[in-house]
Parts: sequence; structure tokens; C-alpha cells
Amino acid sequence: MRPAAAAPADPLLLVAAIEAAISSRSPRLGRAAHARALRLLAPAIPPFICAHLVNLYSKLDLPGAAAAALASDPNPTVVSFTAFISGAAQNSRPLPALSTFAAMLRLGLRPNDFTFPSAFKAAAAAPSRSTVGPQIHALALRFGYLPDDPFVSCAALDMYFKTGRVALARRLFDEMPNRSVVAWNAVMTNSVLDGRPLETVEAYFGLREAGGMPNVVSVCAFFNACAGATYLSLGEQFHGFMVRCGFQMDVSVSNSMIDFYGKCRCVGKARAVFDEMGVRNSVSWCSMVVAYAQNEAEEEAFSVYLGARRAGEEPTDFMVSSVLTTCAGLLGLDLGRALHAIAVRSCIDANIFVASALVDMYGKCGGIAEAEQVFLEMPQRNLVTWNAMIGGYAHIGDARNALAVFDDMIMGGETPPNYITLVNVITTCSRGGLTKEGYKLFETMRERFGIEPRTEHYACVVDLLGRAGMEERAYEIIQGMPMTPSISVWGALLGACKMHGKTELGRIAAEKLFELDPQDSGNHVLLSNMLASAGRWAEATDVRKEMKQVGIKKDPGRSWITWKNVVHVFQAKDTKHEMNNEIQALLAKLKRQMQAAGYMPDTQYALFDVEEEEKESEVFQHSEKLALAFGLICIPPGVPIRIMKNLRICVDCHRAFKFISGIVGREIIVRDNNRFHHFKNYECSCRDYW
Repeated sequence: MRPAAAAPADPLLLVAAIEAAISSRSPRLGRAAHARALRLLAPAIPPFICAHLVNLYSKLDLPGAAAAALASDPNPTVVSFTAFISGAAQNSRPLPALSTFAAMLRLGLRPNDFTFPSAFKAAAAAPSRSTVGPQIHALALRFGYLPDDPFVSCAALDMYFKTGRVALARRLFDEMPNRSVVAWNAVMTNSVLDGRPLETVEAYFGLREAGGMPNVVSVCAFFNACAGATYLSLGEQFHGFMVRCGFQMDVSVSNSMIDFYGKCRCVGKARAVFDEMGVRNSVSWCSMVVAYAQNEAEEEAFSVYLGARRAGEEPTDFMVSSVLTTCAGLLGLDLGRALHAIAVRSCIDANIFVASALVDMYGKCGGIAEAEQVFLEMPQRNLVTWNAMIGGYAHIGDARNALAVFDDMIMGGETPPNYITLVNVITTCSRGGLTKEGYKLFETMRERFGIEPRTEHYACVVDLLGRAGMEERAYEIIQGMPMTPSISVWGALLGACKMHGKTELGRIAAEKLFELDPQDSGNHVLLSNMLASAGRWAEATDVRKEMKQVGIKKDPGRSWITWKNVVHVFQAKDTKHEMNNEIQALLAKLKRQMQAAGYMPDTQYALFDVEEEEKESEVFQHSEKLALAFGLICIPPGVPIRIMKNLRICVDCHRAFKFISGIVGREIIVRDNNRFHHFKNYECSCRDYW
């Protein structure tokens, strides 16, 4: 019996199958349609089927299959070539797109109004010094597509902006006879990306003056410009206009408004926009997380993340990396570890942004070994990664390892340092006692790396020299600064003078700080303590009295410690905690053990208006000691005790923690408002300078 003949192929059904594969992004369905076409139509597959196959593989980013489909067409048309060029350009493969464009020209095929925009897109992503963009421009002029065709003109305009040829872009824009909203949007969006927010605003008003109506892209670009330049009043007025026009219903516009208000430090208004959204996407949740994180509201940021998960949002690389920054602010090492696990489970832990955020989080939370592990396992690194690793070492004063990572970064040659890198390196040299190395880097940073010293670098070098007892040299550098010294610069000098007893120079630094920030109680307290340590009690008392007279109040010391997902907060002389009896009993026991080991309470300037016995009692009820006692009671042996404090740790608590770390054999990590302190075996990582 003869087999039944195959049913004749319907080309339109094959095209429908190919288009379905593209819309569903299914390579399997696309290959099945291709196989059927080969079986039923070979060897004479119609050109329009070949064009659809090239489009299929190009859109699905299968470059090898796309090239094979194009090569198999004996008579490729401009449609087939354009499909390949478009797919390569859209999938960030500019060189294959441009080489195929050149091959099409060699065959004598004329590019059309779809080919040129794709070619310009590829040229925009080509190496920055490439001249291919202007060459394509000349070709488009010769074929009559410029300047009249709006789509080709806008693509050329975008190409010039993205390749840094701003003058040529403006000239092309001026020559356009009919400027569509797309052309204005190209000007606005690229001005935002290039850090020229004022030009974005001017372009928007130019669009309106020309009688054009903005679209969603225009509106988002305007809010992005207001966010970048913190034009709060202008953005608020524009918000009102958007409500009147109905644009606030668009999710992208609402996301832009959340970002705008967050960057302008109006997180309450950002939350109001978020709460009014009828539809939210992943960007909405991430924008709200970032808005809280930017405004030091880490707990609220983490709460929004949990809300996103409850709403069914899957963790994305941007969402996880954003939430990891909040863990760093909260010193939430356990939360960070949980997010690390989520990143691994979601297969985004190798993403460079997530991995960099993990390095930063572990470094800021004191988990330097875990930061090292993530750093070493990363398949690629960017500037943020290197800075995070160096910064992690800077936090704990590990200068040798920080310099080793910095040297690797320089020798690699792929990622040049920026000003933040040098701030971290000089800081770690300061905290690690490498005065010569840090000062040399400061002096040569302009010649070696082309980086002009900023205020942050001067603050670091003043701290560097101050720690080495070279306060006069530090003061000379301050006097020679090309910009006005900041609070951080004078604060570094005051801290050094207090440590080394340079009271006269310290008073000069303090007076400058009082001018810059008269309401900061910390500077007054530091000056008072410096005078008290020098035995100048009357002057120290006068400083305290002056604080009271002008209404400056010292922030109460608070310390907090996390155990079993609960944050326990302590204040000095706090007796409200449910475990207060156990805490006091343990503190009394530790006091006896420390005194037997040679500890004497340091009360020389903490309190100078009460009896000595009362002073000892006061300093032993400081918030960090209460938190430590709680940690010793609850946290199992072998697990480091991590404490956060809102002020600098006091001299007596610092001395006591060194004793306790050795007596009980525990690692104690304290993050005060200045730096990390790792206490272990009677020593601290800060080497008694903070």
C-alpha cells in the first residue's frame, strides 16, 4: 500500500506559526516551524518565508541560527537584511549588525526607512571613536531619508547623543523641518542620561511652545531631570499638571514621581503617590524601596520589600540589590544573609549588581570574610564591586588587604579608580597606621589617576596626619585647601587634637565647627571632653553651660542588638528591659572579673560634677554595656555579638569591651556612628583611635 502523500504546505500557516513563536519567545516552536518549512517547501523556500525565519531567530537572540537562515536565502531581500540588523542591534550586538549592513550595501540593496534606524542604533552602541555613525548619516542623506523622514532623523539624533557628539546632534535637530515628540524626547532623555537636567527642562518647554503634546516618555524624562537636579518646586508644579492631564494613571509616570520625591527627600509624598497607584509593577516596588533607603528609613524600605513579596512580586536583581543597601544601613547581617539565600534561589546571585550589593552589605555589616567570598566568586567586577571590597576593609582598619585589592584593581587595568576608591584607600591607610602610604597617594592622585582632590580627600588626609600626631601639618593643609573646609575636615582635626591633647588647635577647630553646625551637640561634647582631659575643668564646664544656654541637647546614647529577629534597644541606665535583673547580675560579675584582671573605670571626663563612686556606677550603665550583657546572656557561644550605637563608643566602654572579649572568649563587634570596632582577645581593630 502506497503511503499517503504529504499535505501541501500553506505558507500563511507557516508564517503564523513563526509569528506565534516570536510573540511567545519560544525557540522550540520556531524551530519546529522552520523544520516543517524545510520538509514541505525545500529546496525553493519563498523569500518572504526566509525573511520571517531571519526575523524569528534575530528577535529571539539566536545569532548563529539567524545568520544561517540569512545565508540559506539564495536571493535575500532588504527585508531579510533589515530583520537581521534590527535583531542584532536590539540585542546589543552592534558589530554583527554593522557588518551585515555593509554586506547588504555590497550586494547593491538599497536600505529603507526601517534599515536606517536599526543601523543608527547599532552605531550608537559601537566603540566611542567609531566613525560609522556619520558615514551612515551621509548615506541616509544621499538616499533622501534625511532630514525629512522623522523616524530616520530621530534615530540619527539619538545616535549622535549617545556617541557624545552633542554639537552634531543639536545641528541635526535644528535642521529637522518637522520635529515630532519623538525628536524632542530624544533630546530630553539623552540630556538626563548625560547629566544635563536643565537642558531637559528647556527641551520640554520647547516642545510645548512648538505646540506639541508630551507623551509618557516626555513626562518621565521631565521628572527624571527634576529628580537629578532636585528641582522640588518645579516637579511639584509639574505633578499638578500631570494630574490635570490624567498622566498620573500611567504606571511609568507614577514610578518616575516616586523616584523624584525620593531624591528630593520628600519620602512622605513618594509614599502618597505609591499608595494611590491602582496598578503597580516591579519598578514601582523597587522605586519605593529606594526612596526609603535614600532617606535613611531602612526599616520602612524593608517593610515595602516584604509587601512586594506578599503581593506576589518575584525578586529581581534591582529589587534585591536595593534591599541589600537597607540591610547595610540597619547592620542587618541576618537579614542580608536571608536575602543572599533568596538571590541564590532566584539564580540572580551572579548578577554583577546583586553581587556588588552583597559585597557592600557584608562589608558594612562587619562580615568581611563573607564579603571576600562573594568578591572572589564573582565572574566579573565593576567599579562598585572594587570600591565595596576596599571600603569593607576600610571599615575594620585592615589596611594591608585594602591596599592589596587596590593594587589588583590598578594592575588589572580594566576598571580605573574614581574619587570614592581613593577616599576608601586613604581612609584605610589612616585607620591602619600607614601614614606614609596614604599621604603619598593623596599627593600623587592627580598625576597618577587624573582625579582632583575633593573635600572628602582632604578630610581623610587630615584624619591620617592627625592619627600620626601631625596636627600642625594637617592644619597647614586645611589652610591651603582650594575650597572651603567642610564639617568633616574640621571634625577630623578636632578628634586628633582631643586624642593628642592639642587643646589650643582643637579649640580653633571647634570654633569653626560651631560656625558650620551650631546645633551639633557632638562637637561641643568633644571640646568639653578635650578640655577636661587636659585638666581645664572650668573651661570644660563653661562649654557644657553654653550648650544649655543656647538650647543644645546631647542626643541620648542608644544601642541596639538583634536576637531571633527582634531588635532590643537600650538607653543608658535603662531598667525597663524584661531581662534587667539578669543583665545587672551579669554586669556586676563582669565588673569583678575585669577588676581582677586590672581594669579601672575611665571617668576622667565623662562626668565631672559627681563623686567618683557615682561616676563608676554611671559609666557601667552605658547603653552599649547593657546591650553587651544581653548578648552574652542570649547569644550562644561562638556566635559574634553585634551591637549598633547611635553615638561614638565612650572611652570606658571601649576599654571594658577589650577586657570582656578576652575574659569571656567572645568576638564583639560594635558599629558606632564613626566606624566598626572588632574586639577580640583583649584588643580592638581600631587600635584605640576612633
